[in-house]
Amino acid sequence: MAQVAIHHNPFHLHKNVDLFTPRIGQSIRGWLDERGIVEFSKPTICIVDGEPVLRKDWPLVIVHKETVIAFITLPQGGGGGGKIFRAVLSIAVMVAAPYAGAALGAAMGVTSTVGISLLTAGVALAGSVLVNALIPPPSPSSGMSSYNPTALSPTYSIQAQGNQARLGEPIPVVYGRHIIYPDFGAAPYSEFEGNEQYLYQLHVIGQGEYDVEQICIEDTPITSFKEIIYEIIPPGGAVTMLDTDVVTAPEIAGQELLAIADGGEWVGPFVANPTETTTDLLALDIIMPKGLYYANDSGGLSSRTASWEVQAREIDDEGNALGAWTTLATETHSAATNTAIRKTYKYPVAAGRYEVQLLRTNAKDNSARAGNDVNWSALKAHLVGESDFGNITMLAMKMRATDNLSQRSSRMVNCVVTRKLSVWHPITGWSAVQPTRSIAWAMADILKANYGAKLADARVDLSALVALDTIWTARGDTFNGVFDRKLTVWDALTQVARCGRAIPFLQGGLVRFVRDEPRTLPVAMFSPRNIVKGSFKIDFVMPGDDTADSVKVEFFNQRTWKQDEIIASLPDSAGEQPASVSLFGCTDKNQATREGMYMAAANRYRRRIVSFRTELEGMIPTYGDLIAISHDMPRWGEAGDILAYNAPVLSLSEPVTFGETGTHYVVLRRKDGSLSGPWMVSAGGNAYQLQLLEEIDFTPYTGTEEERTHFSFGVGEHWGVLARVLAVRPRGEIIEISAVVENPLVHTADQ
Repeated sequence: MAQVAIHHNPFHLHKNVDLFTPRIGQSIRGWLDERGIVEFSKPTICIVDGEPVLRKDWPLVIVHKETVIAFITLPQGGGGGGKIFRAVLSIAVMVAAPYAGAALGAAMGVTSTVGISLLTAGVALAGSVLVNALIPPPSPSSGMSSYNPTALSPTYSIQAQGNQARLGEPIPVVYGRHIIYPDFGAAPYSEFEGNEQYLYQLHVIGQGEYDVEQICIEDTPITSFKEIIYEIIPPGGAVTMLDTDVVTAPEIAGQELLAIADGGEWVGPFVANPTETTTDLLALDIIMPKGLYYANDSGGLSSRTASWEVQAREIDDEGNALGAWTTLATETHSAATNTAIRKTYKYPVAAGRYEVQLLRTNAKDNSARAGNDVNWSALKAHLVGESDFGNITMLAMKMRATDNLSQRSSRMVNCVVTRKLSVWHPITGWSAVQPTRSIAWAMADILKANYGAKLADARVDLSALVALDTIWTARGDTFNGVFDRKLTVWDALTQVARCGRAIPFLQGGLVRFVRDEPRTLPVAMFSPRNIVKGSFKIDFVMPGDDTADSVKVEFFNQRTWKQDEIIASLPDSAGEQPASVSLFGCTDKNQATREGMYMAAANRYRRRIVSFRTELEGMIPTYGDLIAISHDMPRWGEAGDILAYNAPVLSLSEPVTFGETGTHYVVLRRKDGSLSGPWMVSAGGNAYQLQLLEEIDFTPYTGTEEERTHFSFGVGEHWGVLARVLAVRPRGEIIEISAVVENPLVHTADQ
C-alpha cells in the first residue's frame, strides 16, 4: 500500500509524523496541491523509496502501489550543504555521550567539565563505585563536580547563611520553589525618625519574576514583626520605599561636637561621596546620648539647648576644593529629657561631590547634673543616577529597631519563592510567565535567557520538552534549586536535567534531551549481516570489592530547608557500602528515594557495554535510542537474510536451530531499518525454512537490487538483546556505535 509520511522531527523519524494514503497514479506535486501545500514552512526534503527527489521532479514522480514518500523537515540554524547527501548527513550525524560534555559545551560556546572526571560511566568515590552508563550519576558530595552549590552559598551553606553583599558574584537564578537568603542589592543604611531608628534594606531575590510565598526573619514570619514594612518590586518596577544608592562615610564614628569656647574645633572635613559620583542630598545623623536636661533642685529636669553649624564644600575627584565653605544650616534643639535623642537632618545640595564639617556653636554645660553631649553619628550621601535593575525581582524593607529585631536578625531575611517562567505549547507558543516547578521549562529558560545560552527557539527541541514535561508532571518530578555561584550553561543544564533522569546533548545544531525510561520499540536492528566483521566487542563491567551496594542520596529537604539524606538499596542488598551522591535541585524525599532506587538498579543491571561498526544505517539511532542486536558470538539469537517468501514460508540464508521447548519467534528488519515482529514461527521443511504462524505486516524484500530483508531468530525473547545507544561516531563511511545492554528491572526498581 502506498504511503506518504511528513516527518516534523528529523532526528526521531518515528515521532511527530503525519501519515497519509495517496491515490495511485497521482504525482507528488498533485498530492501536495490537493492539500493546499504550495511550499513547506520549513526547509524540507523529499525521499521516495529511499531516494531523494528534487522539487523540479515532483510533478514527474507518479505514486504506485508500493510507493513510500517521506517529507523530512531539516534542522535550522546551521550552514547549508550543496548536496542532498550532505544534508541527510547533517540530519543524522550524532556524536553524543554523557562523557562528551566538554565537547558539547564547546560547540555551544561554553566549556564544561561535566562527566570528564566521572570516568565515562561511573562516579568513583571513597570506598565505593557507582555505575550508570546512560545517565551519569549526579556529582558526589566530595566536590568532584565543577559546581558545588554549598560552597559559600548564602542558601546552602550554614556558615555563609544570611544576607550579604556578594560583590563580583552572580545574581542568583532560582528555579522551582525554594528558600533564598537574598543578597543586598544596595548598601543598607539607617535613619532616625521620631527618635526611632529605621533600617533600610534592598534585597535581590533573583533574576526573573517570582511568586513570593513567605518572608521570614530567621524562622519567624515577617507578619509577627509589626515594626517591618516591605514591598516586592517586579522586574522593571520602581523602588519607592527607599533610596537605592546611599553611601555612608566610614570615618564618622560618633565624634563629639564641642564649641570653640570649650576647646573644640571643626570636626572634619569628611568626604561624603566617592570619586566619580555626585550627590544632591546630604544626610547627617546626630545623637545626644544623654538627652538634654539639667537636674534641678526640686528633683525635676530643666530644659537645655544644643546648637551646631553644618558646613559643606564642593570638591573634585582629586579632593581639591571647588569653592568656599557654605553653611547648610545652624541647628538648634532644646529638650528636658534624659532619654537619648537621635535625629537625622537632610540637606538638598546642587549635584556634586562634597566634604562636610560640623562645629558646636553653644557652650557645653559640664555640670554633673547636666546632660547635653552632641555626637556626630553618620554622614550619608544620596547619589544621583537612574536605578535600572533590569530583569530582577527586588525586596525593599523598612525595619524599626526594637528588642525584637537585633543587628544579627536583621540580616537573616529569607523568602520562600516560586519561579515564574513561560511555558511553551506546540499550537499557542509561549505563555505568559506563571509559577512553575517544571524541569522542562527551567531547562528552556537556561537555554534561552540572557543570563543563559541566548539560543533561539529553533535551536532547542521544544517538542521534546513538552513530552518530557508531561511525564515529569505525572511522576511528581520537579527541580527546585538556586544557582548563586559561577558555572557554565552546560553545567546548569545538566544539573536540572539530572533531576528528571535526563541528559542534554547536541545534534545537528539543536539542543536535545533524552530521558532514561522504558522503551519497547527498537528503532534499528543490527546483526552480523550489517555489523563490520571483527568489530563486535562486549565489555563487562565486573563488580568488585569497591562496588557500591546501595546509594546515599543527599538532597535539600523542603520541609526543613536543610540538607537531608536517604539510603536507597535494592530489596536483596545488604546496604553496607553506599555510594554518596548529591542530587542538586531535589527537595522532595520521595523523589530522592525514586532516583536512589533507579541509580542502585542501574548500578547492578547495566554492566554490559557493546560496541560495533556498521555502515550508514548506523545513523538511524541517536543517543538513548533502543536498538536490537543479534550476534552469534554471545549467542544472542541467530541471524541472516530472507532469500524467499512464499507465505507463510520464509526461506533463510542461514540455518536455524529449534529448541526442544519454548515458543520460537522471528524478527524482520524493514527497509527503513525498523523492526517488524516478533512473529511466532514453527520449523519448516528444513533448517533453512521457517513457518509463520501469524500474518506479518509487510512483504520482505528478497531480490538482488538492494539489501535483502534481515531476520533474527530465537526462543522467546532470546532472538536478540535490546540496548540503549550511548554514542554514534562517524568514521568516514563507517559508523561506530556504543550501547549498553538494557534491563527492564532498571525502570521498575523505583515503583
